[in-house]
Amino acid sequence: MSFSLLFILTSLIPGFSNPMTANPPGPAKAEVIRVFLLAGQSNMEGHAVVDLDHEEHYNGGRGNLEKLLEDPQWQPRLSHLRDKNGEWTSRDDVFVRYRPSRGPLKTGPLSIGFAVHEGRHHFGPELQIGHRLGQASKDPVLLIKTCWGGKSLHVDFRPPSAGGETGPYYKKMLREIREALKNLEKDFPQLAGRKPVISGFFWFQGWNDMYVDGALDNYSQNFLHLVDDLRKEFNVPRLPVIIGQTGNADNTRLHAAQEAPSKSPKHKGTIVYVPTRQFRYKAENSPNKTHGHHWFGHAGSYFEAGDAMGKAMVELISGKKSKR
Repeated sequence: MSFSLLFILTSLIPGFSNPMTANPPGPAKAEVIRVFLLAGQSNMEGHAVVDLDHEEHYNGGRGNLEKLLEDPQWQPRLSHLRDKNGEWTSRDDVFVRYRPSRGPLKTGPLSIGFAVHEGRHHFGPELQIGHRLGQASKDPVLLIKTCWGGKSLHVDFRPPSAGGETGPYYKKMLREIREALKNLEKDFPQLAGRKPVISGFFWFQGWNDMYVDGALDNYSQNFLHLVDDLRKEFNVPRLPVIIGQTGNADNTRLHAAQEAPSKSPKHKGTIVYVPTRQFRYKAENSPNKTHGHHWFGHAGSYFEAGDAMGKAMVELISGKKSKR
């Protein structure tokens, strides 16, 4: 059975009031799955270290997830990631589909391991984004990750309405999304019969635009074109959008360009900028001391960035501030 795709923006998370849209046509109780799109470059791919602790290559495990779970200051916030038997937890209401740039397609319940690296030794922002959305939604949630390291918005993800040549990774992003929706029942048999509803878009990208001529001058407009084109492509006129600050970069021009779309009058109330600079940790307290472009692989950085972005999406959709 193939799904007739239901691209509607409704009360995205049942039980929450949604000030942005009217009720959808058709049956009020149709079973759906809430689909969220995650896109960007390597920081969305995910380089948070889970358990690697080689003294030379991973700084003895400082700042990895296992070490943080031993820290009384971190443990309460991270405890939901590991069960009483010491195993990494998986949600039965949140699912992930991600085709990394290397290695096989990854599909399954939300847990650690949906990162660009093989195995279950890394994670990205999707981990806590998924937990935030799962806690808020009465419907199952699917995260579709479409991200590739070293790619700029100005060239690689360049959207059609920005003019010039459409970026190859913009096209690839659309192909991945459409393939994921087409193969929903195949990849996730437990979701058979549910209609996919595209409910939000997360963007965590910006590093490479610091090094492409003209990219920072045009970043804000390029991003707004990207949002407009995605909304048109999937017929979701007011698709909620979260743009995460590239907080590990020391570049105020980039940060200002990333924040500006949230102030666009045309897009008022539908785009939220999430600062992440406060989630940086020192290299000497992190697994990858020379990888500042990847937050030094610190598990706390990726956890907190994902948590902040997930929280912002829930608040944007519901119109209510979270209590925590």
